[in-house]
Amino acid sequence: MGNFPILSLMLLVPLVAALACIYMDAKAARMTALAATLINLALGAVLWANFDIGGLQWQFTERVELFAGFSWALGIDGIALMLIVLSVFLMPICIAASAAIEKRVGEYMAAFLLMETLMIGVFAAQDLFLFYIFFEAGLIPMYLIIGIWGGDNRIYAAYKFFLYTLLGSVLMLIAMLWMANEAGTTDIPTLMAYDFDPGVQKWLWLAFFASFAVKMPMWPVHTWLPDAHVQAPTAGSIILAGVLLKMGGYGFIRFSLPMFPEASAQFVWLIFALSMVAVVYTSLVALVQHDMKKLIAYSSVAHMGIVTAGAFAFNVQGLEGSMIMMLSHGLVSGALFLSVGIIYDRLHTREIDRYGGLSINMPHYALFFMLFTMASIGLPGTSGFVAEFLSLAGIYKVSTWAAFVCTTGIILGAAYMLYLYARVAFGVQKNADAARMPDLDKRELAMVVPLALAVLWMGVYPESFLAPMRADIAALDARIARAAPEGDSRLKMGKPKSAPHQANAAHGGAH
Repeated sequence: MGNFPILSLMLLVPLVAALACIYMDAKAARMTALAATLINLALGAVLWANFDIGGLQWQFTERVELFAGFSWALGIDGIALMLIVLSVFLMPICIAASAAIEKRVGEYMAAFLLMETLMIGVFAAQDLFLFYIFFEAGLIPMYLIIGIWGGDNRIYAAYKFFLYTLLGSVLMLIAMLWMANEAGTTDIPTLMAYDFDPGVQKWLWLAFFASFAVKMPMWPVHTWLPDAHVQAPTAGSIILAGVLLKMGGYGFIRFSLPMFPEASAQFVWLIFALSMVAVVYTSLVALVQHDMKKLIAYSSVAHMGIVTAGAFAFNVQGLEGSMIMMLSHGLVSGALFLSVGIIYDRLHTREIDRYGGLSINMPHYALFFMLFTMASIGLPGTSGFVAEFLSLAGIYKVSTWAAFVCTTGIILGAAYMLYLYARVAFGVQKNADAARMPDLDKRELAMVVPLALAVLWMGVYPESFLAPMRADIAALDARIARAAPEGDSRLKMGKPKSAPHQANAAHGGAH
């Protein structure tokens, strides 16, 4: 690619299209938005094809000094690459899923395109404050999408979403200012290798934790998520679950672990405790839901619990599992929310009991819905199996108890997802209006087929997704190995490793 600024171009394309959509009629805005997202999808494919596995850690770098202490600095490693590819893959599906939007279509499309720019910016930013701007600005279009085009209780859900996520990030900004002053730089790769004083690390870690935990969201600061999902339009739920939740996990892997390894080890008991509660508690809550969107929203919290536990397992398997879980969940949860949206557009209700026997009159829909349900459960051959297997393998090396609790959550996940599918697709057709619903049309097939292929691709050949990230995960593991506590002591106050263990861990990470 030479010095071609492909990352800046990927930020510019949806931004220009967003400005254009504001002044267009509905049909032109839809076509413009779809074209812009498809262009970015093509650029994402070029980015992936030209990423040099085994080359420099940071590739496609761009840097322009804007003013003292702030740079337009972009660049990606394998971890950021995969999350950018996920973002640009889901965006055309979101635009296509917005056919039911009829009011202020131009502004709606502009909000989604602006969000695409900000999401890519979060994963590509290499300047601390540039990251913060992208990270926080992403709240604005999602707030508007929920608040303007959402359901009956949209204003409450939008305010709750905005206030929860904004308040957590104020502390992170204060921590960033201190870090920039202490290290004398705002360059993220430099800060990832900087050794902050262990006594100060815990306060910095807690400040970042306040933001990332809400964004994930982790229990007990998860309560904004079900409301946001229920009120958001279908495309809003797809991108919220598919990408926006992943910003918290990305933050833990990009900032908390490499910049504050000693503090991460000290607070690993907290992460594991909250993750285990989330996995079991939200799975039990999902079991009793009558609203399909709420059920899938609580399922997202449970899956994010496995992401955080794997990320803080302080081993390669856990980190790889955490990343694959984020990618898999982005595809599967997006597909599940799309599946709900497809039948909601026909019957205008999300009540599970209003459906039943859809496999009779909507066999193609029932087939795809079954695939996504099985992927959520973790059926071998789907992306969910790879994600859960790797994550649990990493967690098991830390604590058998934590692995047992997380596995219990997966069993509960099978219970509520199969229960949902049985009530929607099988059984007696109790309602005539549901029995008359037509099967998938061409537009809907164009949305679900790529998602199904991606889920199967990741399940059958996960190496294509792991290979770009492997060197970066190994480097992160080597960085945090010095602080990694031993065995089940990780659920206590982080007993540090002895010197021989440190050496072995560092050797294993490098190997």
